[in-house]
Amino acid sequence: MSAKTIAEKILSLHAEKDLKAGDFAICRIDFCFGQDGTSGIIIDRFNQLGIDKVFDKDKFAVVIDHNSPSPNQGVAAVHKKLRDFTKKLNLKLYDIGCGVCHQIIPEMGHVLPGYLVLGADSHTCTYGALGALSTGVGSTDLAISLACGKNWFRVPESIKIIVKGKIPKGVFAKDIILYIIKDLRADGATYKCVEFSGPVISDLNLDGRFTICNMAVELGAKFGVMEPDGKVYNFLKDKTKIKSKPQFSDKNARYALIKEYDISKISPQIARPHTVDNVCNIEEVAGTTINQAFLGTCTNGRLEDLEIAAKMLKGKRINPDIRFVIAPASKSIYLLALKKGWIRIFIEAGAAVVNPGCGPCVGTHQGIPADKEVVISTANRNFKGRMGNPNAFIYLASPATVVASALKGKIADPRT
Repeated sequence: MSAKTIAEKILSLHAEKDLKAGDFAICRIDFCFGQDGTSGIIIDRFNQLGIDKVFDKDKFAVVIDHNSPSPNQGVAAVHKKLRDFTKKLNLKLYDIGCGVCHQIIPEMGHVLPGYLVLGADSHTCTYGALGALSTGVGSTDLAISLACGKNWFRVPESIKIIVKGKIPKGVFAKDIILYIIKDLRADGATYKCVEFSGPVISDLNLDGRFTICNMAVELGAKFGVMEPDGKVYNFLKDKTKIKSKPQFSDKNARYALIKEYDISKISPQIARPHTVDNVCNIEEVAGTTINQAFLGTCTNGRLEDLEIAAKMLKGKRINPDIRFVIAPASKSIYLLALKKGWIRIFIEAGAAVVNPGCGPCVGTHQGIPADKEVVISTANRNFKGRMGNPNAFIYLASPATVVASALKGKIADPRT
């Protein structure tokens, strides 16, 4: 067999035949899931198939996170539909308060190195941080996978990104991925697998790696992936007893593009309204008045992110002219933050801590801005209407930049 990339290897194993970039194949799925915004259609399509049994009840889950708790009567009816379906077929359900799907799925040990995972949510690529191939699909495709445990793929070409240098003060994983998106643009990796590598990636902890893989889809990528190492296995050791089959790219594997980034001298990065690749150095927008700050989401609601916030907010008060909303990514993160005293710090600083979930990010029912208001957020998207109002303006930044801005009442450089 010829030298292969991680994507070619994992898809070959799951198709049980030798594949290369450009090939089409039917592949076995290791895990799949839906969230409350997409699972209603999954259930409808599954029922239309006329079957009453899923391919494997241990390899599917529903997560109620996007409208959690239910904000209105219509959503409540959808939630009941999901609860009834999962109970009838004895399937996994992570109900309100459990947290964001992209935190819960890896946290509960559902993803291992070498896995092939589908989710009815576009940021499913997050799990590439564990050495898995994972991607978002539509509800109909997910229903097919739920029924038969397989789906079709075109094997993507791969882009290798090497990140090196010393991470500067005030710069975090979010700044690194925004810097890469600024260079490659939103369509720079369309239907490619992006392999993130290099000494900086190795130095990052799992929280930072999840942040980077989460935003691979903002490059247009089908997959974002990293080679698993000791940090990955340490993360997984108490979560599952299943043995993984990690895959690594061959030395002579073929790539559509190889890019190196030295991040030694970069500034904190900001994505300006209304596209994720409209990125600039913080110096260009520092001083912009804000009305709201948000810390949370599947990109930056993890323990490391809350720790940064707690250190910066301790003994301080946020600017009285703004609102600061904080949403831990999962119940376990919330409980750890509570145990460490961080939640008290947030509340005493003037922040509003909401339940684990996606609410403010997708604009379903928490923290919706008014017309012409400016929000700085740790989310992964800033399109018009993303937070529930197309007439608002959303800037994306790291947790440190968001907290610094909440303290100042305007976009502020965390280094100062």
